[in-house]
Amino acid sequence: MANKNVPPRAAIVYIVDDDDAVRSGLSKLLQSAGLQPRPYGCTVDFLADVANLPGACILLDITMPRMTGLQVQAELRRRCISLPVITVSARDDEDTRRWARSLGARMFLRKPVDDQALLDAISWVTSPPAPE
Repeated sequence: MANKNVPPRAAIVYIVDDDDAVRSGLSKLLQSAGLQPRPYGCTVDFLADVANLPGACILLDITMPRMTGLQVQAELRRRCISLPVITVSARDDEDTRRWARSLGARMFLRKPVDDQALLDAISWVTSPPAPE
């Protein structure tokens, strides 16, 4: 029986977070849900590897050293990388949410992220649009 919260294909989820424990935990969760995590602790490495892959999405921490998640979103936009972005942050204020959305984030989740909410968000952003 297929999990209703996972798209029919194994979506690639780029995880960009400077916290090793968070990246590891999220990777395990996504693997257990049949997804393909691609974890990155460094924004430079992520930006060197990211590609517009069908059905992929980005799980992006907002607060990171050297280059914030918001700066990463701006760089993705500059490079015409149009993957859906789910931003996560321990900092949850209206300015951060508004800025993330203005740069194209589809969802904003507060850390610690609820497992089911995250899987639902990934399913939502990676699902093909409904036929009209």
